[in-house]
Amino acid sequence: MTSADSDTGLLAPGWAGSPAAAETADAAFLRALLDAEAALTRAQAALGLAPAGAATAVTEAADPAGFDVASLAVRARGGGNPVIPLVAELTRAVGAEHGPYVHRGATSQDVMDTAMMLVAHRALGPVLADLDRCRRALARLAAEHRDTPMPGRTLTQHAVPTTFGLKAAGWRSLVLDARDRMTAVRGSLPAQLGGAAGTLAAFSAYGAADATALPGAYARELGLAEPLLPWHTLRTPVADLAGCLAFAAGALGKLAVDVLTLSRTEIAEVAEGSGGGSSAMPHKANPVRSTLIVAAARRAPQLAATLYGSLVAEDERPAGAWHAEWEPLRDLLRLVGGAARDAAELTEGLRVRPEAMRDHLRLTHGLIVSERLSAELAPVLGRARAKELLTELARRAYQEGRDLGELLIQESELEEIDVSSLIDPARYTGSAGTLTDRALERR
Repeated sequence: MTSADSDTGLLAPGWAGSPAAAETADAAFLRALLDAEAALTRAQAALGLAPAGAATAVTEAADPAGFDVASLAVRARGGGNPVIPLVAELTRAVGAEHGPYVHRGATSQDVMDTAMMLVAHRALGPVLADLDRCRRALARLAAEHRDTPMPGRTLTQHAVPTTFGLKAAGWRSLVLDARDRMTAVRGSLPAQLGGAAGTLAAFSAYGAADATALPGAYARELGLAEPLLPWHTLRTPVADLAGCLAFAAGALGKLAVDVLTLSRTEIAEVAEGSGGGSSAMPHKANPVRSTLIVAAARRAPQLAATLYGSLVAEDERPAGAWHAEWEPLRDLLRLVGGAARDAAELTEGLRVRPEAMRDHLRLTHGLIVSERLSAELAPVLGRARAKELLTELARRAYQEGRDLGELLIQESELEEIDVSSLIDPARYTGSAGTLTDRALERR
């Protein structure tokens, strides 16, 4: 296959060049398929079902360099999967003496499913490493800006003050949620071995006294979890992958969409460390990392939906259900791998602008603390009068372009109240600092 024919990610800048791209390429799947075949022969040899020489011969022959992935891809059309032509080539490469032990007792789905789990296990390693980078960067931002006040926004409008530290701590919490789910799923990814209809019958026919011992031996050879049952039509492992990957994409997407909003020219409370350029406008410094993460987050749910749909798999081996999983799962691994890489770079280089946040706290002429004023003035004026007064002063603040504090000071009803302390947004962030500290205790 020439470079012009290969999937290099020309239309996928979000994952191009990422570790996940390398771990999910056709070459990586070929390697996983061959690893699965070699491990199967080694597992049978470990249980006395194949000679040790066969295990050595198959393992040595299962070298990806000896196989033409482009040819395998075309010939996969004949049987609907690449395992069939691969087994034929591997058997020839092993030779007449040990060739009969290649793929013995297995079915194509055993090898394809196992390879898919190997690819996922390998791809999730660098994803978790990037999530850890992101976690560390967000912990630093949350601690540094624990008490940095900024406008809290609800339904796109200013609500009450919050802190950037609490916002960063919230992003970190989502990243940790994604990490925990992904770690659990990665550790539970199982090998697949059931034979033609999930009964392990062929292995018994080839002399296994207890064929149920073979899946465990197979899993140990691969470093995967031992399956309780063959899962040809019990697609929990794939559904779990779909769930954790879609969640990770959404968690990182939340972080990224906040950065996109806060880095708008008219807001500019944060900025990416190194923005991207424009082909037409020399002044642009676009938030490219955030853009690519959000693009991944928008695609992930639909890919996960396809994988969840494959739970509806008929009989003991389905037609089409497991075939439909291969490309969406690879796309999800790539998207999340690229998003995790971009999120690590984004958070490590994020520039925070506290002065812009302070300026924006004043945009509503003091009305951002109206909730506090309502609570503080009700005991003094009565609830109804406090609401009436604040409603009237809010109207005047907007119409006259005056500050709410200035208007409050002029009210004779409030002469005994220290209005200046009540209208300072930085002094109405509630328990934001304590909540940030609590969030940072999570490891």
